[in-house]
Amino acid sequence: MSTRIHVEPFLDDDSETFSYVIHRTDEKAAAVIDPVLDFDYKSGRTKTNGAQRMVDYIKQNALSVEWILETHAHADHLSAAPFIKQNVGGKIGIGEHIKQVQTIFKEIFNLEKEFLPNGAQFDHLFTDGEQFQVGSMQLRVMHTPGHTPADLAYIVDEQMAFVGDTLFMPDVGTARCDFPGGSATTLYRSIKKLLALPETTDIYICHDYPPAGRGHEYRTTVADQRKHSKHVHDGVSEAEFVKMREERDATLEMPRLILPSIQVNIRAGKMPPADDNGKVYLKLPIDQL
Repeated sequence: MSTRIHVEPFLDDDSETFSYVIHRTDEKAAAVIDPVLDFDYKSGRTKTNGAQRMVDYIKQNALSVEWILETHAHADHLSAAPFIKQNVGGKIGIGEHIKQVQTIFKEIFNLEKEFLPNGAQFDHLFTDGEQFQVGSMQLRVMHTPGHTPADLAYIVDEQMAFVGDTLFMPDVGTARCDFPGGSATTLYRSIKKLLALPETTDIYICHDYPPAGRGHEYRTTVADQRKHSKHVHDGVSEAEFVKMREERDATLEMPRLILPSIQVNIRAGKMPPADDNGKVYLKLPIDQL
């Protein structure tokens, strides 16, 4: 019987985010990676249409979700991890450096004193190099900071890597580094760690912003990145990359959903506590980003 790993992608058109369900074709144990909660900024309304598609797939295939894995605290969409957990189970995991991100944004948002930047909002905090299993799939954690201090890649059976926002498709490039705690130098070194994986390693990205003429794609390889990445192909020096990245970042607007996303995602996808009127509010800091 085949033990091939099946990767089921789910595209959120609004944020151009790819989420994934992964499992072996002959097993029921599964992991969910970077699930998205629909959020309408104009009205402040949330919906679970996209996450429900993942839940439906999981139930239709009688899968058993063991982990809901976040590559980082996203700045462009709200996490649907609590919805996934409520409907199909699983532990919510993220990198241990989320504590640094929480500390930064607790100050920016002046969050309630009860919010502790200790990562306890998540079920598990992964350390660099940590290994764990989903069924018989072996996963290894690689800390890949730069975009944020807490970014991770999940290496599955040393065949594929789920890299979050660190890398995009070769014709799109690499993540921005101008968020609080970001660093272009650190990102370059993280990418070099990823691109030291075997050239046949599949790379699954979290976002695609396709240029005119092609549709959304979600999978590339180490070899493709090393040959064709517009930002970090072989031969690009650290100094060249940092100069390009910092100059480019200086021209970029903040992501449309960064302010609501970060407040929710550093809480493992949970909303802030309700005010004394029973209503939930998100803050809008002025002149801070």
